[in-house]
Amino acid sequence: MNKKAIPKEALERAAVLRKTIEKHRYNYHVLDREEISAEALDSLKKELVDLEALYPALITPDSPTQRVAGTPLPEFKKISHQVPQWSFNDAFSKKDISDFDARIKRMLKNSLGRDVSPTYVVELKIDGLKIVLTYVKGFLVTAATRGDGKIGEDVTHNVRTIDSVPLRLEKPVDIIVEGEVWLGKKELQRINEDRKKIGEPAFANPRNAAAGSIRQLDARIAKERNLDTFIYDVARFSSTLPSTQEKELLLLSELGFKVNSHRKICAGVADIFEYWQEWQKKAPKEDYLIDGVVIKVNEREFQEALGYTGKAPRWGIAFKFPAEQVTTAVEDIVLQVGRTGVLTPVAHLRPVSVAGSTVSRATLHNEDQIKRLDVRIGDTVILQKAGDVIPEIVKVMTEMRSGGEKAYLFPKKVEACGGDGSIERIPGEAAWRCVNKDSFIQNKRRLYHFASKKAFNIDGLGPKIIDALVAANLVSSPSDFFEITKGDILTLPRFAEKSADNVIHSIQSARRVTLARFIFGLSIDHVGEETAVLLAEKFGKVEKIATARLDELLAIDGIGPVVAESIKHWFQDKKNKMLVAHLLRHITLERVVRKANRLLEGKSFVLTGTLTAFSRDKAVELIRERGGKISSAVSKDTSFVVAGTSPGSKYDKALELGVPILSEEEFRLFLARKSL
Repeated sequence: MNKKAIPKEALERAAVLRKTIEKHRYNYHVLDREEISAEALDSLKKELVDLEALYPALITPDSPTQRVAGTPLPEFKKISHQVPQWSFNDAFSKKDISDFDARIKRMLKNSLGRDVSPTYVVELKIDGLKIVLTYVKGFLVTAATRGDGKIGEDVTHNVRTIDSVPLRLEKPVDIIVEGEVWLGKKELQRINEDRKKIGEPAFANPRNAAAGSIRQLDARIAKERNLDTFIYDVARFSSTLPSTQEKELLLLSELGFKVNSHRKICAGVADIFEYWQEWQKKAPKEDYLIDGVVIKVNEREFQEALGYTGKAPRWGIAFKFPAEQVTTAVEDIVLQVGRTGVLTPVAHLRPVSVAGSTVSRATLHNEDQIKRLDVRIGDTVILQKAGDVIPEIVKVMTEMRSGGEKAYLFPKKVEACGGDGSIERIPGEAAWRCVNKDSFIQNKRRLYHFASKKAFNIDGLGPKIIDALVAANLVSSPSDFFEITKGDILTLPRFAEKSADNVIHSIQSARRVTLARFIFGLSIDHVGEETAVLLAEKFGKVEKIATARLDELLAIDGIGPVVAESIKHWFQDKKNKMLVAHLLRHITLERVVRKANRLLEGKSFVLTGTLTAFSRDKAVELIRERGGKISSAVSKDTSFVVAGTSPGSKYDKALELGVPILSEEEFRLFLARKSL
């Protein structure tokens, strides 16, 4: 295909992708500065790879897809690599691995003239800084960074301070090995706390800290940071290389190198995929960062037959874990009407896979957030999703704008609000709201919320079933759920005896509920889970909450004037009084007994990142059981921040304010205490 056949948009997109990738790869690999995450950079690169695959004539020798990242820093002596430094191509799906396996077998058949079934060694992909170590007669001579693949930086003085790097091998051999320098998560936390005390910015992640440490002119700094290594490859050997990759790793161990013990020999794609899935769950529990697995043909005979492309070995591939940050395009911005009449701007995105699921929408929260991000229709953005956290846009790639992007302006009227569609923004609040508080859409969303897991937890009663009940005029108010019969359910499309029984059973189970869940399920403006818990603990009965004076509400730590006014106003409304009365005919409010262990009384917690030992909901429950409070934002009044893997800006804020940070393991031990 010639360049004339390439659409103008593809040419322009490829050009802006190349420019942006080069900028951020230079920042990341050379300057150890991270303006966007490595995952977001991978996402941009993948888009360029896909575009070049669609239009091969776009490929140029200087394309970021055709070369190894990095340029040596001018401050260091340069080392010309005796063995070119390759980087592995990336895979992101099971199909990519199936294609890789099929390609390996096809090329081997062509090369060897027979059908063969290679085995694969699957190793963990450590997210650190690549290092090349050269030994002569068993003594360490040089240590170099990868650099541009041909020339690296001489960092021997720093690498010699790493305890896991042998200065003398167990045998007097000439050998060049490759591996990864890494920094532990706990060590990163210690370093960042020290940096904060002297007014220096925190490292964004362990990989950046490791790179920053190994690229110090003063070796004492590297020594203080407790760096570590894993060695995984023999690039050159004065003797005969082992016959398999597995035996090569054993040789490295015998010579005295630290080799990661987590690896598996796989017979095919199914085994590889199973191991990849297994380590997605296990990875956060390790002290070092793991961003995928590396798959290598085990048999050296086959490796040599397959050889290399211009930038990567044909016999290996890196199978990345699902990214928690990716790039995508904003195709539109629309307003969504919430249960309390709040209008939430939602970005409609070009569908993209992030954290294991396909995402096509992300909330923009409010008008102020749109202005802060300066997000426009047509922008390329970085999307983040960690675990069960709702996807959010964290950054706009303004350098990729073409000039055709459109700013979003709030309209004066929104039809879905009902009435004349008028909307308003109350002074002092961030959100725009429907003037009419009782539109059809708002009422449906209140019903969704009432049945949701954190409110009445009516299992199986999701939005689609609620929509069907509303359409059949069976439900118009939350109390109507408790009057539904099995016969009513059977009138709905696609319902059989068993499924109808399940819904009725869930409704019956929801007839007993705590006061906090009851209050939360009422959709009182500004009353979330935590406020509902505070009200339940303070007053104990719904009647007391309904008749509480403003000063009584304001006396509760955590409830301010806006929330107090909202609660009082809600319970004064006649329709709301009727709703509460009707509900109380159908349900029993459970009495919550305060547990003896009030270890965390008066302490507030903020959770950030992905927790692995238990769910976020379970962590919240454990904190509340012990008298602690949950907050969504970090402030100087926050007692502790619990940081899982991939923590966000709350972690940085905690460092800035000096708020104590607990790892997941420290949090678990903290909860087990009998006293503080």
